[in-house]
Amino acid sequence: MVATDFAHLTTLRTGDTPAATVACTTPEAVAAVVRDLDAAGRDVLVVGGGSNLVVGEDVGGLVVVLVTTGDDARLTGADAPAPGDPAGGDVTVDRRTGTVRAFAGVTWDDLVARTVAEGLGGLECLSGIPGSVGATPVQNVGAYGAEVSQTLSRVHLHDRTTGRSGWVGPEDLDLGYRHSNLKFTGRAVVTEVEFTLRTDGLSLPLRFGELARRLGVDADAAADAGDGARRPVAEVREAVLDLRRGKGMVLDPDDHDTWSAGSFFTNPVVVGDAARDAVIARVRERCGDAEAAAVPCYAAGVSAATDRPVAAGGGPGASGTVPTAAPAAGTPRYKFSAAWLIDRAGFPRGWHVPGNDRAGLSTRHTLALTNRGGATSADIVELARAVRDGVRAAFGVTLEPEPVWVGVTLDDPAAR
Repeated sequence: MVATDFAHLTTLRTGDTPAATVACTTPEAVAAVVRDLDAAGRDVLVVGGGSNLVVGEDVGGLVVVLVTTGDDARLTGADAPAPGDPAGGDVTVDRRTGTVRAFAGVTWDDLVARTVAEGLGGLECLSGIPGSVGATPVQNVGAYGAEVSQTLSRVHLHDRTTGRSGWVGPEDLDLGYRHSNLKFTGRAVVTEVEFTLRTDGLSLPLRFGELARRLGVDADAAADAGDGARRPVAEVREAVLDLRRGKGMVLDPDDHDTWSAGSFFTNPVVVGDAARDAVIARVRERCGDAEAAAVPCYAAGVSAATDRPVAAGGGPGASGTVPTAAPAAGTPRYKFSAAWLIDRAGFPRGWHVPGNDRAGLSTRHTLALTNRGGATSADIVELARAVRDGVRAAFGVTLEPEPVWVGVTLDDPAAR
């Protein structure tokens, strides 16, 4: 066991020191340690790259199970694992079939780089995302028009309710936008992940306008294109990394703009034409006709019978308002840009709560809440709450945070 504080275990760099940190470098070790700690009744938190966590200051009873390869620089001391080789037993690649299997503790971007070097397509648009492989199906990680669910073939889980381990398919995870039935539940721990990738050296079809334009693909045509709008995987990876660096979304220990949990809020999805029109009407009222005509709003499929109720108050279907009736299955859903709404609600890049500059929006991207040095979880909560409440007041939509919260909540009374 190694005592390591959350300032070193997470990319947001907040949080106190847990009771202990146990580093596990194999799937078998992860399952065994979690099983033993659960049997002992300990409060357990499984951590990979720590890139999607907001951790409070009172976590003294918590035991962290750190799922990692042996070369993790966050761990020091006699109990730290010996350096490992991600190109060895932690990752296996079959170039003929495109099957790639990785231990959950492998750094995600190391895996993406490996698949690109092997000429396999499917993960290139997810380049530069911090964190570990094991977190990607939990979050259904996505960026630039791609999601893990598009290439995921199966996941090896340690089920904490039964104590057993085994492979499950994507159909067992209820994958959706930044969601799976593993997220927030703690019911199981990912120990390995398997993907099926393209073997022709070309990317997934380019459907995201910003990336398509960077690669010389007509943005409008790319939205509806099939396999024709594809590029070599190495070319796409470099374009994605350039875009992410420009937004401060590639981790750099010397750059406070990257001391964040990545995109802090998910893009809000509203259900029904009336809900969409209500949000646009609020934009028009606040920002004028030109902005209302340009608001980023995209079709996001249709509602299922299990969707949460349509809401009224801030606008029909706006998340976080008073529920009225469940939407009929097949009702169209629409996704708005959280970053765009944050900016138009009066929170530009670099904004911070007046009188508290320890936490602030990134100077390069309004969707990243950053630790400017010395911030506590209370500072992050204060900033997040100000942005959430401001967007709700302006447009009637409540932004939902993307990270996992440990020992603190968005409405924590400890925050100012």
